[in-house]
Amino acid sequence: MHGSINTFLSACHGCADSGNGAAYSLEQSQKRANPKGLGMPVNLPDERRGLGEKMNLERLEEKKEKLHHTVRQLGRVMVAFSGGVDSSFLWASLLEAGVETLAVTTLSPTMPVWDRESVDRVAKQLQAPHRLIESGEMGDDNFVRNPPDRCYYCKKDLFTRLNTLARAEGYDVVVDGCTADDLDDYRPGLTARDQQGVVSPLMAVGMTKEEVRFLSKQMGLPTWNRSASPCLSSRIAYGEPIEPASLRMIEDAERWLLAQGFSELRVRKQGSTARIELLAEEIPRFMSASMRQKSSQYLRQLGFQFVTLDLEGFKSGKMNRVLGKVGAGR
Repeated sequence: MHGSINTFLSACHGCADSGNGAAYSLEQSQKRANPKGLGMPVNLPDERRGLGEKMNLERLEEKKEKLHHTVRQLGRVMVAFSGGVDSSFLWASLLEAGVETLAVTTLSPTMPVWDRESVDRVAKQLQAPHRLIESGEMGDDNFVRNPPDRCYYCKKDLFTRLNTLARAEGYDVVVDGCTADDLDDYRPGLTARDQQGVVSPLMAVGMTKEEVRFLSKQMGLPTWNRSASPCLSSRIAYGEPIEPASLRMIEDAERWLLAQGFSELRVRKQGSTARIELLAEEIPRFMSASMRQKSSQYLRQLGFQFVTLDLEGFKSGKMNRVLGKVGAGR
């Protein structure tokens, strides 16, 4: 499966299909489409200020051409599609390059419901072959124990199953949407990528996240300004088991806060405590007596015993500070 180009490639998306009793069904995913009747919480900025201002557009066009050339050498391609910025752009680029492509999305209890809705929006726009399969990482005790290398087990399961599906249906390679920026993050899943021979074309041509956003906007993709949306398990402190009930508590808490007009945020679960991270400029609004009372009351109804606010504000990767690794996109 094109293993020869993997020396400068990497992996990053998804969860996995499973044939065991712990499989997460498509029906379960559909039932989560609107938990507790809450409104859609994806409150993203209308624009990202300065996007593309310092880019060398001639160089970026060269990268885009190189990307098209690279993917045309891969044969029939299966893309791990999560509904995020990177995999959406990669899928659209594969189609633009004329590559025969099947996008596959794995549905998991660790996948936020707003990611599923993003998947549906992009698939509807691209009108290209797309398949949903069931996940199974929750059936792996190594994953559920939530060790620091948790992502390795998720990616191993994902890529093993996608490779199996690709071989069964005559696809030559599985690709994912990692960019050059992902080389700077703590990503245990890279080892799984190495083992499974998955290809990361965006990384191969040195394309960054900002460049992907810029080109996505040019292509009219609805994901160009989406905030990062890692899986819900990344909100749970290492060593605390990943349980369906905990995932739903986190999802419902974040969805409620987003529905109140807050934008990029995380609700971290540390035992029975919810630690809310908001953008620094949004903290003053949260500190009103009314908002604090409503937030505390709602999150306690979900099952949290204590509700706290992180005074530092939102910062991706905070859970990895205990490992001495910050900025892992979590």
